[in-house]
Amino acid sequence: MLYQITIPQFTKMLNNLSLILDRAAQYASSKKIDFETLLHSRLAPDQFPLSRQLQITCDTAKFCASRLCAKEGPVHDDKERSLQEFKTRIEQTISYLGMFTESDFKGAEDRKISQPRWEGKNLTGTEYTLQHAIPNFYFHLTTAYAILRHNGVDIGKKDYLGPMPFKT
Repeated sequence: MLYQITIPQFTKMLNNLSLILDRAAQYASSKKIDFETLLHSRLAPDQFPLSRQLQITCDTAKFCASRLCAKEGPVHDDKERSLQEFKTRIEQTISYLGMFTESDFKGAEDRKISQPRWEGKNLTGTEYTLQHAIPNFYFHLTTAYAILRHNGVDIGKKDYLGPMPFKT
C-alpha cells in the first residue's frame, strides 16, 4: 500500500510541478520579468519563498521513499538559482523515485522512522507516510502553486492535478 500512495503519486505531481514551472517561465518571459523574481516570491513575510518550496517538495518525496525503504537518499546542495536548475532537481527526484519497486517497501509499514528534530521520537512507516510525508509534500507543492498564481501565472486546477486516467 505505501508504495502505491507514494511513488506513483509523488512522481505524477512532480511532473505536474515541472510543467507548471514551464508555464511560469512563459509568463515571466511574456511580462519581461526575471524568473528569479518569481523564485524569491512568497505569500507571507515569514514563509519560505518559491525556491525553498520547490526544494522541500522534492526532498519530502525522496526522503519518504528512502526512509520507508531504509536506503540512503541523494543529497542536494540547495543552491539552485535558475529555472533549469530547479527542473533538473525535479527530474533527478523523479528518476530516484523510479528506482523503487513495490518489493522495496516490504516491511515499511512497521519500520520506525525518526528525524533529528523529533528528539528521539519516532513514527511507524504508515504513520510517517500518512501523518507527515504526504501532508508535507502537498503543503509545499500547493504553496509553490499558490505563489505562482498569486504572482499572476495563468495556471489552474487542471494544471495542478494533471492528466486523469479516465475510463469510458
